[in-house]
This record gives sequence, structure tokens and C-alpha cells, in this order.
Amino acid sequence: MKTPVLTVLDEDRHAWFAGRTRAILQYLDAELGPPQPNTPRTVLDIGGGAGNMAHHLAHYGHVVGVDSNARPLAVAAQRGLDVMQSSGTELPFAADSFDLVALLDTVEHIPDEFGVFQECLRVLKPGGKLVVTVPAFMWLWSYNDEINAHQRRYTVFELRQKLEISGLRVKRISYNNFFLFPLIAGMRLLRPYNPGLQSPHLSEEENIYQVEMEPIPEPANTLLQGVGWLEAALLSSMVLPFGTSVLCVAEKPR
Repeated sequence: MKTPVLTVLDEDRHAWFAGRTRAILQYLDAELGPPQPNTPRTVLDIGGGAGNMAHHLAHYGHVVGVDSNARPLAVAAQRGLDVMQSSGTELPFAADSFDLVALLDTVEHIPDEFGVFQECLRVLKPGGKLVVTVPAFMWLWSYNDEINAHQRRYTVFELRQKLEISGLRVKRISYNNFFLFPLIAGMRLLRPYNPGLQSPHLSEEENIYQVEMEPIPEPANTLLQGVGWLEAALLSSMVLPFGTSVLCVAEKPR
């Protein structure tokens, strides 16, 4: 039985978040399988913010979230999650502590990408898995990247190479958002560079804790969620040749 996709947060109902979640669970199910009751797993969510993915990652073990920004962590704590403030390049955990580490649209925010990958390698148990999602293709760079304080976008080749240089072994890697690629690429290239998007990175308001995705009206949002289901199914048996994101599962050698 496949790991269920929960819908409990507003983000889960947004087609982009929903599609990403299904793709991530597809890869993790293939690599990890169901949790074993007598050997509980430990999961680290780096850059987990307000805990938007913690309820999905919790299928695979007890989740600990870290983020360098205190604002979303306050929301995560209100949700009853196990979180702490920390830099991704200096994690406050012993070596060989976690079965799974998640870097979900996080490392592109961090100047020292190799520092993050090496910390992931350090805190993973031998044979432990790292799941990574990043935005794809620098030529898709837009104002959305700037307001989200991105440092870079990746290709599959670049992400694979950097993970392997860091000592991790790539198990599965593919582009994601394959079917949405023409639409999103067209929007990025044709619309004004500054379309009026807002971001907490441009605000001092303490109650703003995360970037809001651009809303998708119905019935388009429901239709695009169906496309996400199809793409996740394809990822179980093939590598997609392009997309707006890269999804990867790597492993710490035993």
C-alpha cells in the first residue's frame, strides 16, 4: 500500500505543493518502504519552516525540524512539532543520527551548498537517505527567485555531481513538473520581470512567516492536481527529461 497523501494544510490543496508531495512520496516509498514498528526511524527536515511537510514525512519516522528563521518555527511549535532554530551548515546533532534527511526546496537558499550536503552526510546513518528538491535551470531565473532569496537553480547533472562530490551516492534523480514545464516556462519568460509578488524576505512584519504561492483558480487547480498524480506514477518507472524542479534521493554509503 502506497503512503497516503494527507490534506490537512492549505498548501496541500495547492496543485504545485500537492504534485511535489506525491513525487517525493513516490521516491521515498521506493527507497524506504513502510516503517518497521520495532525499528522506528528518525527524520530530519532541514529548512522545514512552519512544518508544511512534517505530516507527510512523519509516515517514515519521528520528524525533527530545523530552520534558521525563527518566524516559521513559532508556527511549527504551535502545531505541536519538534523543531529548533539552527543553520543547515552547523547542525546540532551527533553523527549517524538520522535515517532520513529532507532538503525540500532549501539548499538553493543557502550560499554554502557543499556545507549543507556535507552536514547531511555527517548526520545520516550509514545507508540513510537524503531527499532533495530544488528549482531547475538558471535560464528560468525570475523575480520569484529573487524574492525567495534563492542563490541558484540546478540541472540534474549539476545536482548529481555536487551530491557525489560531497560523498553521497545518488539512487534516484529526475526532473519534476514535466507536464507543467511549458506553461510555467512560458509565464516566466513572457510576463513582466516584477509581477507584484510579495515575500516575507521583503517585509519586516513578524506575523508573515512563509512565501505564499500564487493562487490557482478552480477548476484549473483540480485539473493540475490530476496531472500531478500522473507525473508521480511516471516517476516510478522512468526519468523525466525536463521540468521546473529536480527531485533526488541519495544515500550515505554503508
